Amino acid sequence: MAAQDLSVILPRVLIVSRRSVRKNKFVDFVGEYHLDLIVKYGAVPVIVPRVTGIHLLLDSFEPIHGVLLCEGEDIDPSLYESDLNSGELSPEELEEIRRLHASDTAIDREKDSIELRLAKLCLERNIPYLGICRGSQVLNVACGGTLYQDVEKEVSRKVGEEQRVVHMNYENYDGHRHPVRVLEGTPLHQWFRESLAHEGGERMEILVNSYHHQGVKRLAQRLVPMAFAPDGLIEGFYDPDAYNPNEGKFIMGLQFHPERMRRPDSDDFDYPGCPCAYQEFVKAVIAYQKRVASATKLPKPLKLDHQLEKKRKVIVRSFSLARDIYCAGNGINPSKESDLKVGADFLESNAVLSEEQETRL
Repeated sequence: MAAQDLSVILPRVLIVSRRSVRKNKFVDFVGEYHLDLIVKYGAVPVIVPRVTGIHLLLDSFEPIHGVLLCEGEDIDPSLYESDLNSGELSPEELEEIRRLHASDTAIDREKDSIELRLAKLCLERNIPYLGICRGSQVLNVACGGTLYQDVEKEVSRKVGEEQRVVHMNYENYDGHRHPVRVLEGTPLHQWFRESLAHEGGERMEILVNSYHHQGVKRLAQRLVPMAFAPDGLIEGFYDPDAYNPNEGKFIMGLQFHPERMRRPDSDDFDYPGCPCAYQEFVKAVIAYQKRVASATKLPKPLKLDHQLEKKRKVIVRSFSLARDIYCAGNGINPSKESDLKVGADFLESNAVLSEEQETRL
């Protein structure tokens, strides 16, 4: 492995695990849909375990060529709001939210710390970043944005009945879909263009799978929307100044789950554009790895032509012979004088050069 050219090693994408309980013990897991797609397009997923203290050990996961953050619990509201409630919800409503979404409202501060550090690292070093569901919320918070603590109570009650959207369905996780309007000129529009087209123009809507009760409230300034749900919730966004997969640039968040948008009892995607976020993300990861490698690559040793290499060997032989004579304490064999002269001439020429350099100085 030490002799292997590092340029042929696949780029590394960090993915933080989610903690769950199995047989009364904590286990860490990552959905295989994410892992499969990362591998399929040419990168290696490296799972960062959600264990206490790991946020202090992230340097040990270098080199980092990309970060993919996905599912998890609600982000601690104190990380984006000075007031945990901000007056939007009554104590009774907060208690109802905790009861309805018990598995999501159990805040995991360790996971928050790990993922926010990774997101900020990507923003500082322009490392490709893809956030899915919670991962998109982490990106928005890391950039200075805020979240709705409950979409149903804070968004749905402010819009008409025809605009309301069910963003999560506990009874039909995989099969649930709701429409989103895709904005023209965005990467999302480019990926789903074929599915958006119809006679008379483009309808600009696709049906997406989602599973979340929180969402973007105030989008961070550097980020731009790519899609909206009928109730006005932002379903996708990116940083246009940090988006060029061919150059290793990719900062994006999707609130919905393109990896889960598959036909019943099949691995076929609902739309050809579903895997594009992963494909373009990995393309950026590969380009980023190459860019970093070229910036840090050591210069190759000077390769001598045939004549210079022959001369070098003669000089080396001359010095070796002189060393042997010195160590043995014997006189010089007349037949070896010509060999020794080569080394002496070399030393003399370098001494002259040194004197000329001293004169110039």
